[in-house]
Order: sequence, then structure tokens, then C-alpha cells
Amino acid sequence: MSVSVLICDDSNLARKQMARTLPPYWNVDVSFASNGAEGLDVIRAGKGSIVFLDLNMPVMDGYHVLEAIQKEQLNALVIVVSGDIQAEAHQRVTTLGALAFIKKPVTSQQIEAILINYGIVEKDEFAQAEAQLIAQKNAEKRQQELIKSIPDTLPALGAELDLSPEFRDALQEVANVAMGQAAELLARLLDVFVLLPVPNVNILEASELTMALSAASEQASISTVCQGFICAGISGEALLLFHDSSFDDMAKLMGIENQDSNFQEKEILMDTANILIGAFLQGFSQQLNVSFSQGHPSVLGQHSTVQEMINANNFRKQKTVAIEINYQIEHHNVQCDLLLLFTEKSLPSLLNSLSYLID
Repeated sequence: MSVSVLICDDSNLARKQMARTLPPYWNVDVSFASNGAEGLDVIRAGKGSIVFLDLNMPVMDGYHVLEAIQKEQLNALVIVVSGDIQAEAHQRVTTLGALAFIKKPVTSQQIEAILINYGIVEKDEFAQAEAQLIAQKNAEKRQQELIKSIPDTLPALGAELDLSPEFRDALQEVANVAMGQAAELLARLLDVFVLLPVPNVNILEASELTMALSAASEQASISTVCQGFICAGISGEALLLFHDSSFDDMAKLMGIENQDSNFQEKEILMDTANILIGAFLQGFSQQLNVSFSQGHPSVLGQHSTVQEMINANNFRKQKTVAIEINYQIEHHNVQCDLLLLFTEKSLPSLLNSLSYLID
């Protein structure tokens, strides 16, 4: 008899990756949901006895799904699979009844170990099924060796800058994992909990970039740090827009006194940028199997409006692939926006790197 499994994640790429990690010899009937509300409907319909649940999703996030499962006493064993790897996130989902918590990206070995450790499947059952599968694959391989193989090739990349839904989803999921790694570092250093959004991915014209920067920070006054990054075929710059109203609380969290001085405020700004930009780029590059060289961070402006910051600096005049993330610290007036801006020429290399995740 098959086991009903639900994979609930707003990223199509993440759902595919999760499905691939399920043991091929596990007899399951898999359903999918792109947000928590859809996931709850599937569970209520009796199609989610085992649930692999993301935390950061639109409409309804994973925390609210766990609360609803507890409140309605739904029959579902939940394994949280998330890019938010903060210790407090782990503690919160465990309190809400999650069976286990694993960070993205997951491996088949992790899933198999959890299923066995929690008695969802028997180890001997997996071993027997795996032996049968290996024998079957060996037989298929011998047949395939008799057929001349045709190597797969990537489609030619046109010069037109395009962001297909599949590419957008993959880039968003890679950003989601990198975002979680940066938040975990910040949370650990400051002993706080960082509230995380769903990353926003877009292609922007030069004029639209100005509007995006203005929308990212609705505060009248911001301070901004810029840091360039580059590897073979991919280049861009990271912008950290730090809301000036956040300086007081961030100074207290960092144990800095006399934050009113320009020097202390710049120290707070640069420390925050080094943590978030550095950790994000490291997590991003690891997933794409590339290595970024990073330039020295520089302050573009302090206590200025977005328009003043734009006027004072030479922003790109071409289209750009933009990733936008808003970081907030719970119970503190701390908020900043991280924008990753990739050059138009970077798209072919980005697409080529992401193709290994998509395929």
C-alpha cells in the first residue's frame, strides 16, 4: 500500500529537488502544493500523511500550517525543509509539532535516515527494495549499452535578456537558501530572530531600477553600502540599504555606545553589510558551484534619500537581473534591504549554472 506524501514549497525547483530525494524504492503517492493554504487543503483531503514543509511561502507560511495541523488535529507527520536555518526557527517548528528539521538543499541520504530513525519505514524493507532496484537498473544499463547514445546539449542562448518562469523560480530558490544562511549568521552573532521574506526576482530597465530602489526603502532617510562581485561570466554588485531608524537598536544589539557619532554609525553599517552580503554571496556561489571575487565595500551615502543616493552615484544604464530581500529583526526596530544586481551580460552564465539544478 502506498504512503501519501505532500511536498509543500512555493518553489517549483525546490519541489522537484525534494521529489528526487525520495527513495525510489519507497512506495509513495506524491502530491504538491505551492503555499501553505494549498498544502492544508491536501492534508485535510487525506493526501498528506507525510509532509515535507517549507517555511517561507506566500499566502500562508510553514509556521501557520503547523499551527493549523495542531489546532485541527490533522493526521500528518511534518518534516520541515527550509533555507531558514536559524536555531530559533528549529526550536519554533519543533514546539509546533514538526517531526524533524533539515536545511536546504537536502540529500536522499538525509531523507532515508529520517524515515528510518522515526520508524516511518523499516530498514530491512528499504534494503530489499534497493537491491531489487539496483538489479533492475543494471539490466536496463546493459540494454542501453546496445543503443548508440546521443549526447544532450544545452540550447543556444540568445542575446535577448529573458527571464523564463523556470529560470526565475530557480534563481529565487537559490536566493532563498543563501538568504537563510545570511540570516542564520546574523541571528547567531546578535542572538536574535530574523524575519525572512520570499525573495523577489525581476529584470529591470535602468528607469525601473530607480523605482525598485525607492520601493525597497520607503524610509525618508537611508544609508547605503555597495560591494562588487565577479567570477567567470557573472558579475554584479550588492547594495545594502540600511534604514536610518534602525541605527539605535542595531547599536544596542552590537554593544556599541555613542552610536550618534558618524564613525560609530559607519561601523554599524559596514559590519551589517559584511555579514549579510558576505554570507549571502557565499551561499549563492556554493549552490552554483562558482567562486566570487569580492571588491571592497564602499559607502554610497549616509542619511540620504534614495533619489539623492542615485543622483550621487553612477548606476548602470542597462537592464539588470535583480534579487531583492528585506531583512527584519523580530522585536527590534531594525530593517534593511539587500539588492543583488547582475549585469545583463551575466545572464547566459547564470542560466548555464542554474541548468544543472533545473535538469
